[in-house]
Amino acid sequence: MASSAESSDIEKKEEEQKTVTERGLFSKDEKKEKKDKDEEKEEEKGGFIEKVKDFIHDIGEKLEEAIGFGKPTADVQGIHIPSIGLKKADIVLDVLITNPNPVPIPLVDIDYLVESEGRKLVSGLIPDAGTVHGRSSETVKIPFTLIYDDIKDTFDDIKPGSIIPYKIRVAFIADVPVFGRLTLPVEKNGEIPIPYKPDVDLDKVAFNKFSFEETSATLHLKLENKNDFDLGLNEFEYEIWLSDVSIGSAKIGQSTKLEKNGISYIKVPILFKPKDFGSALWEMIRGKATGYSMKGKLEVDTPFGPMQLPFNKEGGSTRLKKKKNEDDGDDGDDESDED
Repeated sequence: MASSAESSDIEKKEEEQKTVTERGLFSKDEKKEKKDKDEEKEEEKGGFIEKVKDFIHDIGEKLEEAIGFGKPTADVQGIHIPSIGLKKADIVLDVLITNPNPVPIPLVDIDYLVESEGRKLVSGLIPDAGTVHGRSSETVKIPFTLIYDDIKDTFDDIKPGSIIPYKIRVAFIADVPVFGRLTLPVEKNGEIPIPYKPDVDLDKVAFNKFSFEETSATLHLKLENKNDFDLGLNEFEYEIWLSDVSIGSAKIGQSTKLEKNGISYIKVPILFKPKDFGSALWEMIRGKATGYSMKGKLEVDTPFGPMQLPFNKEGGSTRLKKKKNEDDGDDGDDESDED
């Protein structure tokens, strides 16, 4: 009887196990089927997202076509030098930004770099650069300054009087509807001088009419242009001392071309009172060398714009000559002595 009962219990357990297995709680086939269904759901989900993306893209394109959205453009209009001298050059780059969209676009930042043959001269960032109105074009001005001392201190091979090439790289960063944040790059090549002040020497003083009360004379000046570009002299301003006595100052219009790396001569009329020189007057009359000093400035035109070039000459010496000797030789004769 016991054996029959044990056999009955075993059969019952097997039946229960079979029932559980048939229910699929431990079925491998059911697990695989569930996994396949999950993968199908993921694929359906992924496909739905892609469809949404495509839908949004299509809507964007249709909006662009219907409303007129488009990418803005940037074009360099020109470059000019408002101010240039011996110490620095102020440069402005004009860029035309065209906005084809019906709504304004803000210029978030303007990033610029000025380099010469791959070497950085100056760089900067202009934040919040304004807004370009809808369906319009506006000229954006990008100002920057080149400090010559900084350039010469950084690059030993850049010498005063030379002309160096440069390239300006500008990146306009704008927020544009539909497109988002865009970068509009532009470039401009050019040349900039490193100006050198001229040498101005008093070659000689030629008397026109001598009087102890007032003497008229002509100053023969030698101007040396040490730059690699021509200078068009428009105005000459000066003050001059002979034997530590000021004999006058003036500003005169003078149209003369100063050849690059060349020497030119100009004549400047002057009136002075010899009696102010005291005993030094007799030394001058006897033809002895006379010490002089000069300072002033030249206003010139250059290929890069107008410049004012100051000069200062100290410790020079010259001779006083009668007018009859003025035409005996060229202005470039060696009648002057320089200390």
